[in-house]
Amino acid sequence: MPRINWPGWGAGLALVAFVHQAVIVRLVSDEWSRADFDYCYLIPFVMAYLVWERRGELAAIPSRASWAGLWAFGASVFFLLLGELGGEFLSLYISLWFAILGVCWTLLGWRKLKVILFPLALLLMAFPPPNYLYGRLTLGMQLLSTRIGVEFLHLLGLPAFREGNVIDMGFTQLEVVAACSGLRFLIPLAIVGMLLTYYFRETWWKRTLLMLFTLPLAIVMNGLRIGVSGVLARSYGPGILEGAAHDTMGWVMFLVSAVILLGCMKLMTARGKPMLVVFAPVSGSPAIARVSLMPLLAGLALLAATNGYLQYRAMTPDVLPTARPLSAFPVRLGEWEGVRVPMERKFIDELDFTDYVQVDFRNGGQRAVDFYVAWYDRQSKGESIHSPETCLRGGGWRFERDGAVEVAVPDYKTVRVNRTMLEQNGRRMLSYFWFPARGRYLTNGVELKLYTMWDSLTLRRTDGALVRLITPLYPGEGEADAERRLVDFLAVALPPLERMLPGRDPVPEAMNRQAP
Repeated sequence: MPRINWPGWGAGLALVAFVHQAVIVRLVSDEWSRADFDYCYLIPFVMAYLVWERRGELAAIPSRASWAGLWAFGASVFFLLLGELGGEFLSLYISLWFAILGVCWTLLGWRKLKVILFPLALLLMAFPPPNYLYGRLTLGMQLLSTRIGVEFLHLLGLPAFREGNVIDMGFTQLEVVAACSGLRFLIPLAIVGMLLTYYFRETWWKRTLLMLFTLPLAIVMNGLRIGVSGVLARSYGPGILEGAAHDTMGWVMFLVSAVILLGCMKLMTARGKPMLVVFAPVSGSPAIARVSLMPLLAGLALLAATNGYLQYRAMTPDVLPTARPLSAFPVRLGEWEGVRVPMERKFIDELDFTDYVQVDFRNGGQRAVDFYVAWYDRQSKGESIHSPETCLRGGGWRFERDGAVEVAVPDYKTVRVNRTMLEQNGRRMLSYFWFPARGRYLTNGVELKLYTMWDSLTLRRTDGALVRLITPLYPGEGEADAERRLVDFLAVALPPLERMLPGRDPVPEAMNRQAP
């Protein structure tokens, strides 16, 4: 075996673990303990085996200190700041990954790093996606799996009717809940597909085809599992789908999927050629070279300095702006009259905002606009603005079209909002939403995170709000009618709202005028 640079590896990994200690604890004890991600506990052991398996190649290649590894440390610092100041846990997990990559790169050099690049990349599969993204994927998979399950039942001649994620079979209803959406099935199968592709001894296009085949295979097999569940429920009663039988069916489908992938590998393997790669064992004398620690120390210094700044930042108070109580927002705006709609306590606790207002406004023609504002005086990890996209999709609404548009508010100004057309079972709604953030109108979560990080660094402020307007399309109306209604409402609602929320100035305009 090659001589190991124990001081370098010890110092590098120890500092990376120290800087990311809270992230590692949350990842292992919180994220991986969820049923959706409990397979992640196996990934570090799989990584260790993959590296050990390549020990022969690693021994034959001399280590060379590489200054190029500082790029990885720089990326780690960026995502560390984005996660800590922008309030996003996934950014912190990616920062941890780049820091580990930086240690390996600076100590091993690029040639040796390439040997273990796949095991390092596999670690990314152990990082759960953000809740808003996972929720969107789950809902999409629920609906798609339900549709496939119903088609399978129809092929067997069994009556089944689908409404959203519910299958009505007459004698019983099967609800495809989030746990049965297929994501628990898809991600582990994707990892199996990655491992098989890694070992597949064929040309790059065949390996790519095998990897891409994993996605439709997982979706179809999960849909078939739901269809088989319907058949079993018809034969043995709905009780058969509970407990151990349900879990066993999932495992059977997963193993069948893995066998199908192996069968595809066999079909794509040339006759007389081995299907799997066999890595060479250790042979000869190991390559030994003295490795400078200067690139590693430079990267660790950058990481330590950033951590020091964040510790200082945590001990100094943020600038907490002052907003007028949103309960003071008027319920009469020109021809519009509103009724305040209180929110249930469980939703208030989940959204964790500082203040909110929700009003059902109606004009003289009794056309409605639902007006909702949530205000956060500061954002941090786990306490940030929730996009309405997640809630609306979770409620079964399908996004026909969405995107940022410029809206000219009559007699006021032009504002940038996210315009979304929604549909559910023939009903349609038009929605505007945006994130007022320290004088800016932001329209998506990426913008929100980046500007929150920047303003935390430069203004020491992370406050912000969500404003959402929704109006239904009434019988005989088109999109233009709903659009006109929202614009007319904005003309009377936006001026008083902007006087209540702080902009670039941490004190809102209305409170400035009231000051003596």
